[in-house]
Amino acid sequence: MLAPGQEAYVTSQGPLTTEAGAPVADNQNSETAGVGGPVLVQDQALLEKLAHFNRERIPERIVHARGAGAYGTFTLTRDVSQWTRAKFLSEVGKQTETFLRFSTVAGSLGSADAVRDPRGFALKFYTEEGNYDLVGNNTPVFFIKDAIKFPDFIHTQKRDPYTGSQEADNVWDFWGLSPESTHQVTWLFGDRGIPATLRHMNGYGSHTYQWNNEAGEVFWVKYHFKTDQGIKNLSPDEAAKLAGEDPDSHQRDLREAIERGEFPSWTVQVQIMPAADAAAYRFNPFDLTKVWPHEDYPPIEIGKLELNRNPENIFAEVEQSIFSPAHFVPGIGPSPDKMLQGRLFAYGDAHRYRVGINADHLPVNRPHATEARTNSRDGFLYDGRHKGGKNYEPNSFGGPFQTDRPLWVPTPVTGGTGNHEAPSHAEDDDFVQAGNLYRLMSEDEKARLIENLAGNIAGVSRDDIAERAIGNFCQADGDFGKRLEAAVQALRG
Repeated sequence: MLAPGQEAYVTSQGPLTTEAGAPVADNQNSETAGVGGPVLVQDQALLEKLAHFNRERIPERIVHARGAGAYGTFTLTRDVSQWTRAKFLSEVGKQTETFLRFSTVAGSLGSADAVRDPRGFALKFYTEEGNYDLVGNNTPVFFIKDAIKFPDFIHTQKRDPYTGSQEADNVWDFWGLSPESTHQVTWLFGDRGIPATLRHMNGYGSHTYQWNNEAGEVFWVKYHFKTDQGIKNLSPDEAAKLAGEDPDSHQRDLREAIERGEFPSWTVQVQIMPAADAAAYRFNPFDLTKVWPHEDYPPIEIGKLELNRNPENIFAEVEQSIFSPAHFVPGIGPSPDKMLQGRLFAYGDAHRYRVGINADHLPVNRPHATEARTNSRDGFLYDGRHKGGKNYEPNSFGGPFQTDRPLWVPTPVTGGTGNHEAPSHAEDDDFVQAGNLYRLMSEDEKARLIENLAGNIAGVSRDDIAERAIGNFCQADGDFGKRLEAAVQALRG
């Protein structure tokens, strides 16, 4: 008997067949040489079935492996054409189909949902000008500011090459030696480090992006998705219990809420900075470890995001979904954010490795509101969609042609090539915003933050690693560091 809602998953009635469409006479017994004899190689139904089973999985994502997703709708509630010429942002009331994938960052595909970890918030807009991917997290900042450090950071979060386990020494050694991580670590070990559900957390574009309007004016923007369900979090004890009893808790909650018709939604806001402000702003506005204070650039509400349809096949639509921050549409482009610049390459390269060179042709990934017209041909699982069309440009056979209008406005650059640090601004500092975040917390929130951090830092094996980690929090706020040092000492004896 089918579970409620599963009727849609039955594609047809009739005989079971092989992949080639021939009917299968017996799916219970393999073909043998007589009763009790060895299995015959001529049983192609058996061999095909086993061969396909051995290849059912593709390499899991190195990061963001554990995920859940749903389709939805973005509705524009404010005309923002004064800042961007993107068509899906041009008319109040306009709706755009979306697909949103949530994920944990460090855990493997088989890990639990209820753990302390940032949550990926990857959103695909199926616009009439092509797909626009906004790849962010449930925090507005990140641990590092340059993509060249990303593999090193992730190695500290994954299994140690000798012990095969995640090691506190590796985690805190890297964070202690990377003071720019202090702000994000303060977020991670605060109350919002373990969301109660995927529906009860915010999302952020995190990076700074370019918007440009019809007149060619440039603006820098940050995206915020504020949950309409309210923020709800788990305590460490609640999370540990839930992770053990129901490792799929977040995925299950999202799916069942949509099945009940309780469609989760987020209010979409943007912060907008005129391009001319960037050079003289008090800190580097393209630094992923920092937020733009709201008093400087107040968030502007522009729309509503609602999730209202579950995927029908998790592997096809969640595991094989791909998101790349390089997927822009006219009116939107990159910024000089050095983390974003690295991700423009790394995300697409990961998908080409994992899913294949034709991953963009899969139903969940291909454009839904327009048609992709390229000269790319062949490769693994190519479906022949181009038929006999010419595969070069320019051509005189009616092939696709260039528009001569870039998607974004060029960013001026000067100076010589080299391994440069990002430009320094008057108030650039790795600790100020972490201290500001700490001082915004209530006394109860501070106490829980200290307890969470101390419990983790106390697990390192070397005093110098613990002292260096604590030292970063001391520089963020004196009270923060003093209380943390005492808590760690109490636990380490």
